[in-house]
Amino acid sequence: MASKRIARLDILPSATALSTRAKYLLPPCLSHSAPHTRTFHVFREVAPLRKHRRELLLIGDTVGLVPTMGALHAGHLSLARQAAAENSRVFVSIYVNPTQFGVNEDLDSYPKTWDTDTHMLEELDKELSRDDSTLPGKGSFVTITPLGDVLEGRTRPVFMRGVATVCTKLFNIVEPEQVFFGQKDVQQTVVIKRMVQDFHINTKVRIVPTEREPDGLAMSSRNGYLGERRRKIGVVLSQALRAAEAAYRMGKCGRDDILALAWDVTNRMGMEQDALSETERAKFEVDYISLAGPETLDELEEVDASKGAILSGAIKMLPLEATRDDEKLGRGNDEVPVRLIDNIILAPQK
Repeated sequence: MASKRIARLDILPSATALSTRAKYLLPPCLSHSAPHTRTFHVFREVAPLRKHRRELLLIGDTVGLVPTMGALHAGHLSLARQAAAENSRVFVSIYVNPTQFGVNEDLDSYPKTWDTDTHMLEELDKELSRDDSTLPGKGSFVTITPLGDVLEGRTRPVFMRGVATVCTKLFNIVEPEQVFFGQKDVQQTVVIKRMVQDFHINTKVRIVPTEREPDGLAMSSRNGYLGERRRKIGVVLSQALRAAEAAYRMGKCGRDDILALAWDVTNRMGMEQDALSETERAKFEVDYISLAGPETLDELEEVDASKGAILSGAIKMLPLEATRDDEKLGRGNDEVPVRLIDNIILAPQK
């Protein structure tokens, strides 16, 4: 078995195309006889990356790609572990993609933690080596409609276009046998599956379950912005979706019957926070709570129990109105609005 080494790309494209400004952190060029002199290193151009990929192909190594926007956490590492379990090599891309941020969204403040990310991947590489006995911009865009226009696309109109475009570039550069995404970004997973199908891209899309904190909060790079007060209230979305899931499990299939329980959770939590003082409360806004078809993402009035559905939602944790000297604040001192998304797959019922 070939050694499963963690590879990493840091891609900084120009406005129109991947350029010589691009940085790639990937594994060294290996052959069956060459010793492992380095775990991974930096490629600064597309051409060397593609040359390296061809060399891996010639020695029979398969590649799994894990696209990320950096600020890595346990959820990202779980994707890399899954990719390593199914492939000889793992590429992890790190690219804070400006084309999927809308006006007044958090592009400038989005965490860029290169040193921490590098350390995490180095440690994961050591772990995998121990486990292995052998050791709105301008330009061209990919638009997937109408899947990209609903849910996140309603309030973030360029988001899915940005996702589809950068993933198309990555897939063409790396040519992975498999690509790995987390379930948390459910619309992204549906869009990518459709894109791969429609453009006949020769890769298999693998979806890995969402990694969660012990209280149910979906892991996200943005969670670092949540101080203890907002972090405590941030679980309201996962609690709301779980309540709706419970209704489905009890045999409810109508939209109102399922979503009523979710809205009850968010409304009750909102009223509780409104009743507190500015130094005690953490206010939030619900963007949407959705009950949609698993392939079309069309909103459903009635769930077909033989097909199931997708429960999803998005909330915005608002900046704290006032802080206390004795409380622990998040990155940015809880002055940055934080958008949280989550979803639950309602499995078909027999």
